Amino acid sequence: MVRLSVNVNKVATLRNSRGGPVPSVIEAVRVCLGAGAPGITVHPRADRRHITPEDVREIAAELHSLRHQVEFNIEGDPRRDLLKLVAEVRPHQCTLVPVKPGEVTSQAGWSSHTPADEMTCIVGDLKKSGVRVSLFVDPEIEAIEWAARMGADRIELYTEPYARAFEKGGWALEESFNKYATAAKRAHELDLGINAGHDLDLENLVLFRALPHLDEVSIGHALISRALFEGLECVVREYLEALSQC
Repeated sequence: MVRLSVNVNKVATLRNSRGGPVPSVIEAVRVCLGAGAPGITVHPRADRRHITPEDVREIAAELHSLRHQVEFNIEGDPRRDLLKLVAEVRPHQCTLVPVKPGEVTSQAGWSSHTPADEMTCIVGDLKKSGVRVSLFVDPEIEAIEWAARMGADRIELYTEPYARAFEKGGWALEESFNKYATAAKRAHELDLGINAGHDLDLENLVLFRALPHLDEVSIGHALISRALFEGLECVVREYLEALSQC
């Protein structure tokens, strides 16, 4: 079964829009765990517009006693303060994501032309501290082979292009899924685990869950948006049910 990691960023976005403690990110995490979610993801950005370092520490403390049951994944660009935070709380996984100034959300994976020296050093340091490292990449063979050279344990496939192809359907969808499948097979050949995320939802997940060797999906925006109307516990269970049919 493909694992689900629930990204709770949007709960923090809503909270921060008012400036108080409501809605509680920790309460959201507890509801997700109560519904059976085996993973929690956060992406603390430098501008603190949603998840903050304080949130990260609180979530890490909340999950500490559940470490053998629930995985904690921290996403972000490899800036100094983020790497220091990861070293402090020691999540199961750190997903390194490129960030462009002014972006609303992630727009692409790492380029295969990203300088190797600094990245291999960062990846190596994270692994030495006991943190699994995933690199966010497009479904391109060159990018996947670059991730392997960097020493990553896993890749996370950037799935917005797949989501847009799903909306079109037909040959566009078939072509897109085949491209992701080819990328996943190459990653598996290189002993890389395979995660995926960005714009996955209950509809397009029905096909994407069949991706070869898929280990984990990280889902936030679609899941939290649906939870506004259906309830968070209910929606987490819907996603777990969808993934159980792989």
